[in-house]
Amino acid sequence: MTRKDLKGLVALASILAVIGFILMFFSVNFGTSLAENWLFSRGGADTSIYLIAVEGYINSFVVAGSILFGIALAVVTFSYYKLLETRE
Repeated sequence: MTRKDLKGLVALASILAVIGFILMFFSVNFGTSLAENWLFSRGGADTSIYLIAVEGYINSFVVAGSILFGIALAVVTFSYYKLLETRE
């Protein structure tokens, strides 16, 4: 790979890392919002069911954000070290 390709890969992975971090950091806001939309579409639900839905949505955002952040961090690290050893 050329230096230009590696720099593009680092930039793309950095963007994915930021998106993953945002998903993890704001998972409570996103999860609560989706659970409220779910509750509104159903027309109401028991409190315990609503809390299960909130927890499920929050966990989904945390997992998705963690996966994105972890993969992006690995790609940035790998690309950076390949960039250091590339002389082109």
